Amino acid sequence: MNIYLSHSYPFNLDVTLCCGQVFRWDKKGQWWYGVVREKIIKIRHIDDKLEFKNIDKNFAKNYFGLNDDLPKIVSQISKDKHIKAAVEASKGLRILQQDPWECLISYICATYKNISAIKQMLFNISKKFGDKIHFDGYDFYTFPTPEKLARTTAEELARCGLGYRAQYVSETAKMIYENNCELESLRNLSYEKAKEELIHFPGVGSKVADCVLLFSLGKLEAFPVDVWVKRVIVKYYADYFPKEFIEKISDKESLTSSEYVKLSIFGRRYFGEYAGYAQEHLYVYERARF
Repeated sequence: MNIYLSHSYPFNLDVTLCCGQVFRWDKKGQWWYGVVREKIIKIRHIDDKLEFKNIDKNFAKNYFGLNDDLPKIVSQISKDKHIKAAVEASKGLRILQQDPWECLISYICATYKNISAIKQMLFNISKKFGDKIHFDGYDFYTFPTPEKLARTTAEELARCGLGYRAQYVSETAKMIYENNCELESLRNLSYEKAKEELIHFPGVGSKVADCVLLFSLGKLEAFPVDVWVKRVIVKYYADYFPKEFIEKISDKESLTSSEYVKLSIFGRRYFGEYAGYAQEHLYVYERARF
């Protein structure tokens, strides 16, 4: 099945899948393969055409953020020369709409880990507790359900390389399974209310909650702040903060809760309702230049 793209409908598949928002996609030759819920998705971008298998057009448009009005978004977030350069460098980037359950566990695992380590942890969890699907000559693994992980011990999860995160994953899975939590329902809440609900889960602070809200629940105003985004703010937007505050956070590896909130609120107020897009462009831009 195909979707035809145009200059007014920009999309860059490689940038979108390589920008650090998702961890279980791999490129084999010209094709990208990913597992979303129970589906093995095969997709590639050739010229003005997006070719894919195992999903329909509606699923593809929703998952890959193709329903977002990208020209409008870029126009609204392009507040200064720094974000304009970042957007130009990763033109066609889209914010995915992942499965909220997998996204939540992924970002609990992501705390203080680099992308390769996160990918390895999630692969280990899926291989051990998910279901194997053979497709196109490759073995893939579905992400385990809340029930499956709720019935798994923290010790078993730790053996997947999660370390202290194993306890958080185990407890969060139990809360979701035992209380029959529907994470998708958070889409219907405001950004603030949905964030409050997510922070109730073990291992979920402001940054993890913001990532889940942005990358799986359609809250495009969310502005996650990690070490790269903090560097961007210190480098380009320091004049919007007291000098003492910038000096205080400049050399810190991690932020306090109140420091994080200040930076995240700045991002949302400065860039507006699509601040999440600005965040992701700036994140990609800074990592590439470092």
